[in-house]
Amino acid sequence: MTLITSLVVCFILMAALWAWQRKSGRADWVDFAWSALIGVLAVGYALVGDGSIEKRVLVALVAGTWSFRLAFHLWQRLSGHDEEDGRYQSMREHWGSRADFWLFWFFMVQALVAWVFALPAWVVANDPNAALDAWVIAGVGFWLVSLAGESIADRQLASFKSNPDNKGKVCNVGLWRYSRHPNYFFEWLHWFSYPLIAVGAPNWWLAWLGPVVMLLFLYRVSGIPYTEKQSLKSRGDAYREYQRTTSAFFPLPPKDK
Repeated sequence: MTLITSLVVCFILMAALWAWQRKSGRADWVDFAWSALIGVLAVGYALVGDGSIEKRVLVALVAGTWSFRLAFHLWQRLSGHDEEDGRYQSMREHWGSRADFWLFWFFMVQALVAWVFALPAWVVANDPNAALDAWVIAGVGFWLVSLAGESIADRQLASFKSNPDNKGKVCNVGLWRYSRHPNYFFEWLHWFSYPLIAVGAPNWWLAWLGPVVMLLFLYRVSGIPYTEKQSLKSRGDAYREYQRTTSAFFPLPPKDK
């Protein structure tokens, strides 16, 4: 699978999903599609890559488990609601009568972003070095820690929300006591696996796009800004106090109240 072919596939799939959301009114399924698409691309690169079999198997395992765990989590969350996520409702309100037009380009950007985030997997899949050295072990360590951390954060949030007594309250238990977005933090941590596993590989610099671009997206584009705006809208002063006492991203001890 060439990079150009995979990019075209991303655009076609996202265009089809955009057409579906025009009838369903559920643009939020683009989150699921984005996360699943990265895993599909990674596994595809592993199957047809020119790298050592060890690196190809490893990248399929690392990228596949991360992508499909996140996709399954999003599937469960999205299928459990009949209404579109508030973030996308806000987008529609902002864009008004031209919402479908701008959502099309939003979906195309998501296709491009998924392709970019799959590039680190492409680098590993084409790494001819079969050695499982200290760098590879470190990369696998980052993968395991990030997978466990993100899974724990998601379960803690789901457990908190499932308690009717917590309706309208802010989740500040477990990992959420030390970071307002521990799921985002561990998601970002995962992307360091690829440049570590692929140290010395051809086009190694592309593997660094993962942690660098993901941090930019989480902090400035589609992660923290939209999530916090929605939380402030739904939880008001309680969330403002949470912002004051709890680190936005990196897990840190909470400030005194």
